Amino acid sequence: MTRGLRLIRDGVTAFAMLALVALIAAKLNDAAKIEHMGAFHAADGDSLTLGDERLRLEGIDAPELNQSCERAGEAWACGRAARAALQDMVLASGTLCQGSRRDRYDRLLVVCRSGAGGDINAAMVRRGMAISYGDYGKEEAEAKAQRAGLWAGTFERPRDVRDHARQSSGFDGALRFIGQIVGWGVKP
Repeated sequence: MTRGLRLIRDGVTAFAMLALVALIAAKLNDAAKIEHMGAFHAADGDSLTLGDERLRLEGIDAPELNQSCERAGEAWACGRAARAALQDMVLASGTLCQGSRRDRYDRLLVVCRSGAGGDINAAMVRRGMAISYGDYGKEEAEAKAQRAGLWAGTFERPRDVRDHARQSSGFDGALRFIGQIVGWGVKP
């Protein structure tokens, strides 16, 4: 076989291998969406349960359930208010939550929509009952401008509240050690 034919053969083989790898990667990324409808229960301002299934609203972070915030010089139970707001939104008939990935706690990461098609995750941020966790920056800016919910006073970011709770319990070091072993970082 001549050198030119070998180069063509090797090029075609390399191209075929790259195409095969691309197809495999596309298939792995093509996870089916899981959909849930029903009587959701708000565990807190960014987590739902439906039977045994636990769901986490993707792209938002709401105050911890027992977290207090300050507004007009007084403390208010912002964590409980966030849970109540989410519960009211998911009570609407036809609420649908969809997701295809799970977090490290095996909660399905979802975007929920009301029967009218409104994005509930976005509504929580827009009402100031949650902050953006990467996906809802525009809605957070609206909430800040209108001084809605959390933005009407001062509050500690939910992630910071969780970090302080872990550090004060001594659980943080053990969690980080285990996280290093299994390969995940400490995130909400």
